Parts: sequence; structure tokens; C-alpha cells
Amino acid sequence: MGLVPYENEKYQDWSDAKVREKMRAALSTVGGRLGRSYPAIIGGKRVETDGEIVSVDPSEPSRVVGRTARATEREADMALETATNAFGTWSRTAPEARARIMLRAAAIMRRRKFELLAWEVYEGGKPWSEADAQVAEAIDFLEYYAREMLRLKDGIEVYSVPGEESRYSYMPMGVGVVIAPWNFPTAILTGMASAALVTGNAVVMKPSEFTPVTGAIVAEIFEEAGVPDGVMSFLPGYGSEVGDYLVEDARTRFISFTGSMRTGLRINELAARQIPRQRWIKRVIAEMGGKDAMVIDDSADLDSAAADIVKSAYGYSGQKCSAASRAILHADVYDDVLAKVVERAKALKIGAPEAAEVNVGPLISEPQFEKVAGYIEAGKGEGERVLGGDPGDPEGGYFVEPTVFEVERDATVAREEIFGPVLSIIKARDFDEALSIANDSPYGLTGGVYSKNREHLERARQEFKAGNVYFNRTITGALVGVQPFGGFGMSGTDSKAGGPDYLPLHMLARTVVERF
Repeated sequence: MGLVPYENEKYQDWSDAKVREKMRAALSTVGGRLGRSYPAIIGGKRVETDGEIVSVDPSEPSRVVGRTARATEREADMALETATNAFGTWSRTAPEARARIMLRAAAIMRRRKFELLAWEVYEGGKPWSEADAQVAEAIDFLEYYAREMLRLKDGIEVYSVPGEESRYSYMPMGVGVVIAPWNFPTAILTGMASAALVTGNAVVMKPSEFTPVTGAIVAEIFEEAGVPDGVMSFLPGYGSEVGDYLVEDARTRFISFTGSMRTGLRINELAARQIPRQRWIKRVIAEMGGKDAMVIDDSADLDSAAADIVKSAYGYSGQKCSAASRAILHADVYDDVLAKVVERAKALKIGAPEAAEVNVGPLISEPQFEKVAGYIEAGKGEGERVLGGDPGDPEGGYFVEPTVFEVERDATVAREEIFGPVLSIIKARDFDEALSIANDSPYGLTGGVYSKNREHLERARQEFKAGNVYFNRTITGALVGVQPFGGFGMSGTDSKAGGPDYLPLHMLARTVVERF
């Protein structure tokens, strides 16, 4: 199968007036489609449910983006049974054919790119550049995993003894449940689902209840690309109503999850229990968040460091598991870096992301707004707030200003994942203490060091406890195939999405030996 070499999808040039006009046109078109209804998809059929999920624009909560089905255990049972029945044929489909479907899905996403960006703006509250990066990542997952399946389709070479042939190959697992988050509703849903599909598994996709319309668009694209009826089910629903059922059911072979540590640990616990008729140990592929730190030593380029702290902390309002929520500054440069961070953060424009100039949009929901507001209140009692104000009335949109606290290392805001635009600044007397503070966390997702000191960088290369460690750059924005992404500790199973080890997590390895 001849393909051009893999390359990451290019980002839009937002300085180009024609590009901006395309985006405005897409916002107008999608704006005219707001409020529509999207049923579940099971076995290729549209399935209505008794209840519904109402998705709203987080910039303007009175505006309904769309209404989707609200699955119950009845629909979950239908989806699992349909997937179980479809798995046999799909698992025997040639890997090349499955890869072609993923490549076609990537082509469809390219053609519909600005439409997808507009949905991200309205439902996800994403500024244009953040939406663009996320849709590009979704396309990258489809392109990369298609090529990875072609690499793995014939297995991996192993040694054979004289007189025998030994083959080491992979086979599909079964039915996978894909539970996606709201912060990357196109990219992560597409990435988790495409990895499971291209490896020959049937999937039940449950998007976040805060971004179910985007999930419906992704499901439509998989259908259009040629995923057979029943191989992929779209099952919007509340985790509290169908999540446990999907995870615990004996037909579920594996669970792909991205979300909070608390939910991820519960999934792991439920999946570990054997129930009647269950014939396997379920596999859990989990990415569960972080409390990510950037260390700035006394040799660093302070202007670049401050710029990248701000970008890493406040991109998508800090609603990234990779976001910098701690900046650990060497005492000798502490005041300078703090001043530069505050100055740059003050310049960010907060508002509804329909406007091209907005840098910081809303938080995703009222519960998230209230959670972040609670942490800001706690932070006021733990240290000095040097930037930011008290959150306002959520009825006007779930907006929270970029916030900076000066705190000690054991402050609540410096230890717990907030998932909002709240940055804790911590002073360290030297690099040893800075690295110790960075590692003093149960999480281990991303981290970074700004330094010109080679000894410091090499120490951090070995000792910084994070799955993705970056030097002298931002700690967000991992590229598929370039910076495989995933953490350990309480950040997840180190599954490394977008990397060479990811697809085998969705397959079973077999050794077959024949003696002649």
C-alpha cells in the first residue's frame, strides 16, 4: 500500500485575511445549525431515547448548541450486543482495508475542517488557534495510526531455531468502550476510537456530556468514511447513568479513557473485578490528568521562559491535562520571571472565542466554573494573589480571568489539579530544590525545564518524573508521531498516544511455532 511519508497536519495562518474569512463563514454556517437534535447510533440506525442531553455554549449558556440522545442501560446493552456481533467480521477484515477507512476519515476531516473548528468554538469554548490545533491532531491520529497498522499487520520479527518457524503477530481484542473527555472532543475521541478500530476492534463511543454534539459529528465522519454498521456505536450519555454499566459488562474487553484521576481509578477498579460470563482480564488504557510544573533556573532565557509559562498555563484557559499549573522559579530570578509572567498574562484577551482576537475563552461548564472559583477562594487564604479577580456571574458565561498565586509548595492550589487558568508560583533556593518540588506530586504527565546549564538539563533528563519532559519550550501541544503523549503515576497508564507502542495496547500478541 503506497502512501506518502507521514507529516503532521499544518496549522492555519490566522494572519491571512482569507483564512479568517473562511472561519467567520464557518461560524455563520454552523451558527445556523445550532439547536438540532442528534440521536444515538447503534448498528447503523438512529436510536431515540426517552431523555436528552442539552449542550450549551459555555460563552453564552442560554444558547443551546444541540440536543443529543441520553443513553440508559437499555441502549448501552444494545450497543454492546451489536458490537459483539459485528466484531467477528470486522476483526477478519484486512488491515489494509481498515487503514484505508482511517485515511478516508482524515480526508473528510480536512474537507470539513473549518466546520469542525466552528463546532469547537461554540460547544468547547475554544479560541481559533486552540480549535485548529485540536482538529489537526485528530487528522494526525487517523493518518498516523493507519500507517502504524500497516507496519504491524504482519507482526514483529523474532528469532527461530533450526527446523522451526516462529511467528510473533497481533490479533484484535474484541469490544472496546471509548470514554472521551470534553477538553479535546474531536482529537481525543478520534484518536482513541481510530486506534481501536484500525486494529480490528468494535467500539462503543461515549463522548463527554458537555461536548456530545462534537462527538456526533465525529461519529458521522467515521460512518461516511466506511466504518461498517455495528462496528462503531455512538452512545451519548451521562457517566453516572451508563459509565459503570459499560465498564463492568462481561462483553467489554477493554476501556480507553481520558479524564480525571478519580474517574480513571474507579474505572480501573471496576474493570478489575471478574463477573459471571467474563472470560478475560479487561485492559484499561487511561490518561488521567496532571499537576504539571515548569522549572526555571538562574541561567534561563527569562523572556522566553515567561512567554512559554503563560502559553502553557493559559492556553484553552488551563483546561489541558498538560497545562503548566506550577512555575518553580530559582530564587535569583524569581522576581524578574514573576513580573514578566504577570505582564504577559495581563495582555491576554478574555472573551467569547467567536472573535478572532480572543486568547482565553470560557471554562466548559458551570460545575467546572464553580470548582475553579472554589480553588481561587482557597488560594487567597494560602498565598498572595498577584493577578486575577473573583469570578463573576456564570449566567454571563463561564469566564475566569488568568490568575497567579505566590504560594508555598504544600498549598492546595499547588498540589491539586484545578483544570482552570490558575498558576501557582513557587520559589526554590536552587535547582536541587526546584527539581524536588517538581517531583513532589502523585502525578507524572508533563513537565519542563528552562535552562542553559547542561548539567541541569541532563539531570532533569534522568530525574524529572513525567512521561513528557520538555526543555526550553512550552509543555503543551504534543504532536502525534513526534512527541508521543502519556504519563505515569496517577497520570495514567503511560499509554503514549500518537506513538509506536499505542496500537499494540489494543491487540493481543500471539506466538505461533511450526516444526518442520
